[in-house]
Amino acid sequence: MLYAIQVNQASFLFFGTSKGQLRMWMPMLGLTALPHLGGLCGGFVTRKEVKTWYPTINKPSWRPPNAAFPIVWTTLYTGMGYASYLVWNELGGFTNDAVVPLGLYGLQLALNWAWTPIFFGAHKIKLALIEIVLLTGTVGATMVSWYPISRTATLLMTPYLAWLCLATTLNYCIWRDNPEKKEKK
Repeated sequence: MLYAIQVNQASFLFFGTSKGQLRMWMPMLGLTALPHLGGLCGGFVTRKEVKTWYPTINKPSWRPPNAAFPIVWTTLYTGMGYASYLVWNELGGFTNDAVVPLGLYGLQLALNWAWTPIFFGAHKIKLALIEIVLLTGTVGATMVSWYPISRTATLLMTPYLAWLCLATTLNYCIWRDNPEKKEKK
């Protein structure tokens, strides 16, 4: 059988899928894809700056190569998105019980999406450092709130937290090694 679903005037075809199965898969696909939206938007900011501004600042020798970032972030966004689906599903959707765990997740996602425009777009290294520290703490709080709900979801967030610890350290070293210029009055 062939089924089509109309979303924003775009047709998506699913072969051999019943309408009931389609309804079951849509939340998983949507929540798994959601983190990628901010990543795509951030990519537009980063694309230019990684060639122009980023090479001009001092960075530690141990930093990951530029080519690693899109691969790592694609993997992390997929893992965190699917993890959010597991929590959403376990709590029966957007219920009262889901307010704190999914609210923390939403907050960390917004903080994640905000870092790139702050660091790469505005070149505010110190503000980006403060922001990524808040982000890392919020991810930790999200994981703590998710643990009693879904250990699998919590484990899926672990590589993300580890990467954020590395990214926070990298942001700190860049801030330390690139003093902000004082404007002359």
